[in-house]
Amino acid sequence: MRTRVLETAASIFAALLFGASASAADLDAGKAKAAQICQSCHGMDGNSATPDYPKLGGQASDYMSKALRDYKSGARKNPIMAAMAGALSAQQMEDVAAYYAVQPQVLVLIRNPGAAATKAP
Repeated sequence: MRTRVLETAASIFAALLFGASASAADLDAGKAKAAQICQSCHGMDGNSATPDYPKLGGQASDYMSKALRDYKSGARKNPIMAAMAGALSAQQMEDVAAYYAVQPQVLVLIRNPGAAATKAP
């Protein structure tokens, strides 16, 4: 229960902190677009279970929007992300970034470099 309250408070704080860009974004549209394009790799809450894909939950929306724009323009190199970002409009990038920004960030601890990652309690 306490963890859920802290996650909610963190989400509200992030929304207030990054409110300038999030206010122009549509979180419902971002969620819908994330379900169509992003969730298969990054997870619906932005916390991929696979270490090959970055965790997006709780990241700054401005950072994610810029990363998507850079993938689309070619300034940032990754052929898979270039194709994904290439299918998004500028508004859709803002929507998806805002949606993932208000998702909870999950900390993963690596206790032993040879051991599997586990979620923090």
